[in-house]
Amino acid sequence: MPEIRKDPVTGRWVVFSPERLRRPNQFEYNTVQENLPGSDPFLTGNESFTPPEVFAVREPGTEPNKPGWKVRVVPNRFPALRVEGELSKEAVGFYDKMNGVGAHEVVVETPEPNLPLEKQPLSGIVDVLKAYRARMVDLMRDSRFKYLMVFKNVGAQAGASQHHAHSQIIALPVLPLALKEKLNPCREYFVEKDRNIYEDILRNEIKEQERMVYENAGFGVYCPFASRFPFEVVLMPKQQRADFHACTDHELVLLADALQKVLTAYRIGLNEPSYNLVLHTAPIRHGKQNRWHTLDFDFRWHIEILPRMSGIAGFEFGTGFHINSVLPEEAARFLREVKPEEGAT
Repeated sequence: MPEIRKDPVTGRWVVFSPERLRRPNQFEYNTVQENLPGSDPFLTGNESFTPPEVFAVREPGTEPNKPGWKVRVVPNRFPALRVEGELSKEAVGFYDKMNGVGAHEVVVETPEPNLPLEKQPLSGIVDVLKAYRARMVDLMRDSRFKYLMVFKNVGAQAGASQHHAHSQIIALPVLPLALKEKLNPCREYFVEKDRNIYEDILRNEIKEQERMVYENAGFGVYCPFASRFPFEVVLMPKQQRADFHACTDHELVLLADALQKVLTAYRIGLNEPSYNLVLHTAPIRHGKQNRWHTLDFDFRWHIEILPRMSGIAGFEFGTGFHINSVLPEEAARFLREVKPEEGAT
């Protein structure tokens, strides 16, 4: 069973999961598992290579764990956290730890082995987003979980070990420190100004246009003023919602459009960079937990995409600062001007 230990100085939690040593390429950097038909566990026809699916978008009349799926969600074979067992917290001398209860699922985004998310038809991207929503709604019913995180690693530099397009969902029994670093300033800003900080940021970016990459009726895509990575972008909904799972079908279509536009600009303009995509949503609010009662007003779910074109080294780890060689204004201008492929709509 994995376990989670707390750093008493920073408040940061660390997951220890020794069984992930069995994961392919665990200590081989800059490698991504090739999609050979006999070894790709996500290939249609290889459903027996994975644990049984917990959700799928399927062709009518097809059976679970058989071909005929469009999007498939399965438990991770090498989970960071395990869903079995009761959550147990204890002191270890001066320190705090808990057992590694949680959930770790893989969202297989397509049965095709070499089809990146942005090359799918819009309806295919919407199906992936609907899978996120469905799994979040299901997992948040578990009172042991406090936070659900969706993320996507593409390319070796971003930590991907499989080339086949996929993303992951992790349910955590504690709130990540990185999330608290967003939630607390959001609440302070709301208390002081009676306004949502993300609403003010998005309104400012749309007004100035300098850092805007793309905009549709539901979303603004911009390079943050203090971007940590070259060509980093944020996809921010125009509708105030703290929770991603509350999005309507129409909002997911608009989100799919925005995702497709920016990921296509990355692929064409930046030559298919490695990147991390992270969906930030509000914590799960179980009935007895009232600490975050203002979240519906002061926090807004959003997506960050972080191209990994530069490394993180001693300076970044030692200071928390990032050195970015590309101003966000220049990055946004570049991404806006990327020409679509011939024949693309």
